[in-house]
Amino acid sequence: MKQPYIPQPIDVSRIELPAALAPLTEALARNVHEVWAATRIAQGWRFGPERNDARKEHPCLIPYEELPEEERTYDRQTALETLKLIEHLGFEIRKR
Repeated sequence: MKQPYIPQPIDVSRIELPAALAPLTEALARNVHEVWAATRIAQGWRFGPERNDARKEHPCLIPYEELPEEERTYDRQTALETLKLIEHLGFEIRKR
C-alpha cells in the first residue's frame, strides 16, 4: 500500500524580508498569476463565472488586478514563500 504524501516544505517562518522587497513580492505574485493563466489558456481553458472542469472554465482567468483579494493573497503568499526560501538558501536578492 502506498504511503500518503506528506508535504514537507522548508521552514522559512523565521526569515524576515526587508520592506524594500514588497514591490518584488507583488511583481512575482502578478507573474505567478500570468503564468498560471497562460498555461490554462494554452490547455484550452477560458473564463467562466464558476469553475467547471468539464467545460474548462475558470472564474480567475482575468487580469491580476481584477482577481478577488483572496486569490491575490494566495499568489502573494506563493511569491513571499519563494523569496524567503531564496534567502534561507543563502542567496542574495538585490536590485541592479
